[in-house]
Amino acid sequence: MSVRRMSLDHHPGFDIGGTLWFQNLTEYPHGVLGPILPLLIAGLHFTNVQISFKKSSLQHVPGSLGLLVKIYRIYLRVLTLPIMIAALNIPQGSLVYWFTNSTLSLIQLLLLSNPDVLEYFGLPKKNALAVAPTLKETGSTAGLADFTIVTKKGEISAQSLSPEELVSFAIKILTDGRKDHAIRLLRLALEKDPEHVRALLIMGQTLLQNKQFAEATDSLESAISKLLVAGYPTEVEEIDLLILSSQWAGIANVQQGKMEEGLVHLERIAQLEEPQDSKSKAHYYDGILILSSALLNVGRKAESMEYLQKAVAYNPAYSVYIESLENDSKDFAGDLANSRRDF
Repeated sequence: MSVRRMSLDHHPGFDIGGTLWFQNLTEYPHGVLGPILPLLIAGLHFTNVQISFKKSSLQHVPGSLGLLVKIYRIYLRVLTLPIMIAALNIPQGSLVYWFTNSTLSLIQLLLLSNPDVLEYFGLPKKNALAVAPTLKETGSTAGLADFTIVTKKGEISAQSLSPEELVSFAIKILTDGRKDHAIRLLRLALEKDPEHVRALLIMGQTLLQNKQFAEATDSLESAISKLLVAGYPTEVEEIDLLILSSQWAGIANVQQGKMEEGLVHLERIAQLEEPQDSKSKAHYYDGILILSSALLNVGRKAESMEYLQKAVAYNPAYSVYIESLENDSKDFAGDLANSRRDF
């Protein structure tokens, strides 16, 4: 039973269970002191909104999402007045509960924003880099064009970062859709370490998104050659990188009309044993599905069906493509491409 219903139904003890000016919890706010609880509740709501958005990284999100966040913040602020009006028409028992709940929420918010409290309880501190960083030109260093990465914590020279850190920042920037900035960081990472396979893979994926198919192919095939230099990899991470590199190299070649070259990369995935790692396994069957589509495009329907059925055995959701394939639908490859997950 809700507190409001208990107040309205004059639950035993509610008529004398209050204190100070709200002795009777079944009554509505009245008299000179009546508006105190509604005003406090409205004030707590406004304070919670202000602190929540001040501490949140969402206010720094650019684009249409950032605009929606700002509109939502204004909406929550304006909601303060309707809350106060509503509180004037609610039994005092409900107001006591509402006031207590809002007060505890404010205390929790303040405590969780305190670094000392987080450290004491072993909780992770807010990541200042959660908002995608931006780049800023700063001239040159030792003859190399230099730029800084602007984060909430300050500015970091890109030249001072390791290849792994540069790749990490590039991924954060990609989530914000700024592919050109990400490519610059990836190029710098590869200048520092030309053997960095993950940088080559992400570079290839990003160039593919930019429809720079030839450059994407070069980057992805370079990653593949480095992974295969000592034969097929056995480490989980390297197997996953090989699957992804082969998958996207196949797509990049097919996009250029190089079906045979694309099939070489896609069939490499099929030659691998099914990975045990769940993430790698998902990537593996994504590649099998793409291989099925590519085989259909070159008239190898029987093989295409074989690989598609293998993918369906892993994920029954792929069965929607079987009917298209059985009917020789030309939309099979297009439907498959449209359903592909983002990079």
